[in-house]
Amino acid sequence: MNFQVGDRVETIDDVITGTVQAVNGTTITVETDEGFPLMYEAAELVKITTDEIARQLSNQGIYNAIQEKEASKKPKRNLEKTRKERVETVMEVDLHIHQLTNKYKGLSNYDMLTLQTDTAKRQLEFAIRKRIPKVVFIHGVGAGVLKEELYYLFRQYDNVKYYDANYQKYGLGATEIYIYQNPK
Repeated sequence: MNFQVGDRVETIDDVITGTVQAVNGTTITVETDEGFPLMYEAAELVKITTDEIARQLSNQGIYNAIQEKEASKKPKRNLEKTRKERVETVMEVDLHIHQLTNKYKGLSNYDMLTLQTDTAKRQLEFAIRKRIPKVVFIHGVGAGVLKEELYYLFRQYDNVKYYDANYQKYGLGATEIYIYQNPK
């Protein structure tokens, strides 16, 4: 490509535009838009025409379009969580029988329920001792027998309040308890 002094050019591999200041064979001296003189080979440069389509297809235009697209892809910033929500520790206890023992095939329903309620009581006592304020007991949906046994267990403690756990995270098969650290 023939370059002449005064031509507007742009680099192929970089986002630099400028004006041709000198032509010495295949070496072209370009003064960038920022005012720096740089030397390039003719194969590294492209003339910029005043045509609107060519301006849109220039490296700078493409670079700007990519930056806009990347900016739109960035996830929107969520609202800041309060300090309490960031620090809050929630202990999860899965009471599904296959999570508690490997040898559950020969157990009766009563034995399974006893194992599950004993585990729940042991974990609840642990949470009270370690001052963990929230515990989620994952019991599953089923017929609701384990859920009722858990409610009976929770009612025996004055410093425990129980309610359904977060539906989006656990569905219907979990109960969350809050342990008051300083009961009155």
